Amino acid sequence: MVLLGALVLGLAVIYFPLLVVLLNSVNADTTFAWPPSSFTFEWWHRALGNQGALDALATSALVGVASTAIALVLGTMAAFALQRFRFFGRDQVSLLIILPIALPGIVTGIALNNAFRTILGIDLGLFTVIVAHATFSIVVVFNNVVARLRRMGGNLEEASMDLGAGGATTFRLVTFPMLRSALLAGGLLAFALSFDEIIVTTFTLGTGMETLPIWILNNLFRPNQAPIVNVVAAVLIVFSTVPVYLAQRLSGDTNAGGRL
Repeated sequence: MVLLGALVLGLAVIYFPLLVVLLNSVNADTTFAWPPSSFTFEWWHRALGNQGALDALATSALVGVASTAIALVLGTMAAFALQRFRFFGRDQVSLLIILPIALPGIVTGIALNNAFRTILGIDLGLFTVIVAHATFSIVVVFNNVVARLRRMGGNLEEASMDLGAGGATTFRLVTFPMLRSALLAGGLLAFALSFDEIIVTTFTLGTGMETLPIWILNNLFRPNQAPIVNVVAAVLIVFSTVPVYLAQRLSGDTNAGGRL
């Protein structure tokens, strides 16, 4: 009973603030008096016409898709290399791949900022934030693919080759179909991770550019924008929750996530 009470309390602490955000997005009172006395969808209509929020949404979507694509390619290649081959320093390489998601975001952000601006001489912009997001999104894809490769084993692939199929044919007809759901789950989680990232983004995004979380931060304390911020935050909750839910269903593993 005590454990059940602790569970309920923990869930309430996590999800009640999210519920407040959702309710405030339709709260007719601009001061967000609680509990709401009446409801309106006016803020939603205003949000749909807010160019700053729409531009930030487009930037977040572009960064999320691009960084996820990079993570899918590099994360899958790394997973195959470390799971299927044995070589000197294999464990150390695995640690280096996973490390970016374990480091505090501010450390990663500062390191990438210094690398881009000081060492490489690259101006901060869309390219730098995509690369930055890909660095930690790779870990999510890597973990999903490695876990699936471990469960798959190599018997079916060996049987395919024994029957005369080449490496490319075996990958296309045997390996990839078994990996497909893990890749999709990893991609969805990587996109969700990128979409709501704010700390690393702050250090790697170009001047004058905003992702959706950055837009929320910049407009949170502006009285005329506060109602719209709640709407955007509500949308962000949905955009973050749906991919995670789908990824869990696809992977069949509740521990498939990363730093979410």
